[in-house]
Amino acid sequence: MAGELEAIRAYAAASRAAQTAAAGPQDQGVAAPDFAQMVGAAMDRAAETLRTSEAMSAQAALGQADLVDVVTAVAAAEVTLETVIAVRDEVVRAYQDILRMPI
Repeated sequence: MAGELEAIRAYAAASRAAQTAAAGPQDQGVAAPDFAQMVGAAMDRAAETLRTSEAMSAQAALGQADLVDVVTAVAAAEVTLETVIAVRDEVVRAYQDILRMPI
């Protein structure tokens, strides 16, 4: 559930960024976000989710964490990792399609 919420938030942020870019920076008075920065921020959030899950698992091993919190953190990490893998697969597929294009 937490991973789904994070995915929805990421989608909403990407949508807002696309709308801002489509409107143009002159309309907003602010420069549109850089795609590389947007991807980097998403990867930072994914890495933080995985780190949180790892920390919760370590606390559980020491008997210092509630089982519900551990399961929630691990589930969020699993969803995040599946999302990262799906995006990676699409990027590779797009790259392969570009390589197959005739010049």
